[in-house]
Amino acid sequence: MLKKIKSLSGALINTKKVESKNQYIVGLDIGTEFVKALVARINGDALEIIGVGRAHQDYNDMQAGAISDIGAVVANCNNALNQAEKQSGVSVRTAVLGIAGELVKGTTTTVKFNRKSAEKVLDIKELEHIIGLVQERAETKAKQQLAWELGGKEIDIRLVNSALVNIEIDSHMVTNPIGFQGKEVTVQLYTAFAPMIHIGALERTAHELDLDLLAIAAEPFAVSRSVIGDDPNATMSAILMDVGGGTTDLAVVNDGGVQGTKMFGIGGRAFTRSIERALDISFVQAEEIKLSLGTNKIPSSKVSVIEKALDKTLEVWLGGIELALGEFTNLDHLPHRLLLCGGGSSLDLLVDKLEESSWYTKLPFTRKPLIQHISPNQVVGIVDKTGDVIDHTFITAMGLLRVGLDTLHQEDNKLTSSLRDKVDRMLRT
Repeated sequence: MLKKIKSLSGALINTKKVESKNQYIVGLDIGTEFVKALVARINGDALEIIGVGRAHQDYNDMQAGAISDIGAVVANCNNALNQAEKQSGVSVRTAVLGIAGELVKGTTTTVKFNRKSAEKVLDIKELEHIIGLVQERAETKAKQQLAWELGGKEIDIRLVNSALVNIEIDSHMVTNPIGFQGKEVTVQLYTAFAPMIHIGALERTAHELDLDLLAIAAEPFAVSRSVIGDDPNATMSAILMDVGGGTTDLAVVNDGGVQGTKMFGIGGRAFTRSIERALDISFVQAEEIKLSLGTNKIPSSKVSVIEKALDKTLEVWLGGIELALGEFTNLDHLPHRLLLCGGGSSLDLLVDKLEESSWYTKLPFTRKPLIQHISPNQVVGIVDKTGDVIDHTFITAMGLLRVGLDTLHQEDNKLTSSLRDKVDRMLRT
């Protein structure tokens, strides 16, 4: 197995140097319903998508966003990759894979560190020590949360993503703390941890596909990277919601920084199952009916039964959103923009419920959230040359490409002296 190192944008990356000339990467979004593969050519600070592939997953291949049948998923990924490589005309081995599921935990941890000497100038060695303390505390918190959710059972976890949110010295926010004096240093760091069993399944999938695994990224983090880009002065604030087949993944971005990510196990399949139970039909038949909602293909005698079943699932889904967003107690208020992506968000009833119900009134919003889908042209630094990346269902795969570009730039810019580059190297040790 390749040796792994930790980085700011993709915490699991291999140490094999990727040649910078004529460079290509593939973003592989292994979703519950579909595998999507995007082949991209690196052009300086931008990416050009030149190949697109998509393959359907069978019902038992994935469960709640995690791989349950490695062999079947490998076959589906191979199908999608072959399509993308045929269109692009290149064979790509460098890949970024996404990870999702209820047991992937992403939070922002704040540590206040009291220095022994306020007069002493802060240097990189001391900052490295402080960052290490934050990571240790974040891992302990993630393990405790998982143990509580699993009834006391402890499982092995590993860091998959880490990103600096902000640093303050004596309550004064600084962009580069090196050279400052002060007593109290406060560091906010976003970290995402995932169970080793899920990470191992992804690594095995990459191995079977003969891919060089550049990074594994928590999917809501990847979505946030897609819309933030690499601007260190970004001030965007929004709630990003990726509704997949098995899970709903949320990321809260405030003033350009990822405040945290949450996932819960209700996605598009939950709505299909509600139709399946209500009409006593097969899952495949129920999926066809769900996709036909809003058309005149459904018999009028069944419409009311279907709507009643879907309403119950929608209420449970909204409850999951409320619980997830209610955990962001470190924010005075939540961003009023809610940006959707993922195939599950294509369901009109879901969007209508978000827009018309009062689900947000119990949460710290200053006004009613504005609901929008993320468009591919909103993704920073990525241009589609194929004409096939047409809607919000490709945003997660585009985000994985963004993480890959970030990771490659961190490898190429080792000689730079910015704070973020220095922190990147700290997070790899």
